[in-house]
Amino acid sequence: MAPDVEDTAACWLCARPLGRRVEKHHPVPKSRGGRVTVGVHPICHRTLHARFTNAELGRLGGDVDAIRRDPDIAAFLRWIAGKPPDFHAPTKKRR
Repeated sequence: MAPDVEDTAACWLCARPLGRRVEKHHPVPKSRGGRVTVGVHPICHRTLHARFTNAELGRLGGDVDAIRRDPDIAAFLRWIAGKPPDFHAPTKKRR
């Protein structure tokens, strides 16, 4: 059985319109029992995984509001807000 996919025209993390390149993200990692996937920009996907481990994402349980409140993610969201949907830049590694 295929995992459920939440179809939307906006990125799950930043809520900007999706562009030509869309990646599928498991809000609850597959290793933690997650099955649902959501569409995200590649830069948003890389930022999520640079900031959070799968264990941390599993504990957050797909709570996008809690993820958006994280100071590093909040700063990223302010920075990315005015960028076009297909914008890409190198992603900083987790400290």
